[in-house]
Amino acid sequence: MSASLESCTLVIVPTYNEADNIATLVAAIMQATPAVDILFVDDNSQDGTQEKITLMQHQYGHKVHLLSRAGKLGLGTAYIAGFKWALTHPYHVIVQMDADLSHDPAHLPRFLTLLESSDVVVGSRYVDGGGTRHWSIVRRCISKSGALYARWLLGLPIQDPTGGYNVWHRRVLEAVDFEAVQSEGYAFQIEFKYRAYRAGFRLVEAPIVFIDRRVGASKMSTRIVFEAMLRTWRLRYLRPESILSQRRQTNSPLM
Repeated sequence: MSASLESCTLVIVPTYNEADNIATLVAAIMQATPAVDILFVDDNSQDGTQEKITLMQHQYGHKVHLLSRAGKLGLGTAYIAGFKWALTHPYHVIVQMDADLSHDPAHLPRFLTLLESSDVVVGSRYVDGGGTRHWSIVRRCISKSGALYARWLLGLPIQDPTGGYNVWHRRVLEAVDFEAVQSEGYAFQIEFKYRAYRAGFRLVEAPIVFIDRRVGASKMSTRIVFEAMLRTWRLRYLRPESILSQRRQTNSPLM
């Protein structure tokens, strides 16, 4: 992996009541990729999450950043806020990662190496070497069915379109109209990958083992699952001209 690529990488981590995980997560990211920066997008946590992030800022200095929002506004809007923040700074690589320690930072060096020859790296539970740990049979069925549903309906060439551990080259965020994305949860992950694919960018998958959270409460809900099903149908009829941002519609390919 190029050291210069690591030094221009931002890891975006949305948080809501994740105080118990912050120190462990930051230490693991810094151990795996010492040169990256981290941006926490916090939705007004009430459990001391922001105070823990402030402690990490004191420990790691300018490597750790906090974007504080007024309330619980949702995962999708948290990532969009983080993407906007990233594009106002000189980062070339933007990583999506959960705060609950389900995404192992040890995968980051491999992801960044793969990005040198692609546009998007998808951390995949459903390719050889990938998987899940500590999941119930019901949750496994819901997740796998959701991935198959999105692949079938949208023709996506990846096995795990619903996963949340992804790496994007800056050129993708500059080209895709992410401000038009209104989805949350699974649906957000599907929609953003689909827009990137339809815009002609190359997506590759890398195996990960997803470990269910050990601390805190899951944010998954029935509403998020049903939103993903409905939103995926709507994406099937997405017009090509609505995929790219206005500033890039004249010079980026569409499939």
